[in-house]
Amino acid sequence: MTGTADQVAPIRARALDGIAHGFLGRRGGVSAGIHGGLNVGLGSEDDPAAVAENRARALAAVLPGAALATCYQIHSADCVTLDALPAERPRADALVTARPGLALGILTADCAPVLLADPAAGVVGAAHAGWKGALAGVTDATIAAMEALGARREAIVVAIGPCIARASYEVDDAFRQRFEAVDPANERFFVDARPGHAQFDLEAYVAHRLAAAGVRRIEALGLDTYADEQRFFSYRRATHRGEPSYGRQIAIIGLPG
Repeated sequence: MTGTADQVAPIRARALDGIAHGFLGRRGGVSAGIHGGLNVGLGSEDDPAAVAENRARALAAVLPGAALATCYQIHSADCVTLDALPAERPRADALVTARPGLALGILTADCAPVLLADPAAGVVGAAHAGWKGALAGVTDATIAAMEALGARREAIVVAIGPCIARASYEVDDAFRQRFEAVDPANERFFVDARPGHAQFDLEAYVAHRLAAAGVRRIEALGLDTYADEQRFFSYRRATHRGEPSYGRQIAIIGLPG
């Protein structure tokens, strides 16, 4: 799959109407082979020129003329506030800004991309919520950083983009116990599967953390990256197939310059 015959097709969330944003999948890119489509992963062993072109196409489809800032993602709860395009990607898993013309990008390949905005305050954020970051509180850190820029958490609207769904996300008992050790009520996000295993609902857990933090409007898109190979890259799918690498998709949000 190359995606060259398709147009870049950002997925929009109603919760973020009026805010420049988009969750990108595979469509509209120039990469080929196992990275086929709109692969934006700098560490994906894809052709760097193709990755650069894909990133430019993704940005043009969401916020033309903006500068794109992304993280060196480390599965943490760390959030960085940006006032300008950094010289190097910060080691973090979330970004916030109030600077017009600066787009924030989060890369995923099963983890949950979370886009946040307080339209009245003119503050936006983007978070990469894998299970480690979600459990550690990456969304809480993002909300706090947005508040420091003048946002109000009760005014923040959020969309959770394509990520691995419960039906596709089998985990073992040790994984489940990590969540239940933090809060026994977290057992609600797991459904028993084969002996010693369960299915984990990452999207629901992220939505719960956002609601518990005081966010009132949360839209979960309910799109499964693992199950929909034509639309999305998936780390777990690539791993199950024994593929040597995998592509990444991007979620972008920003304020017009």
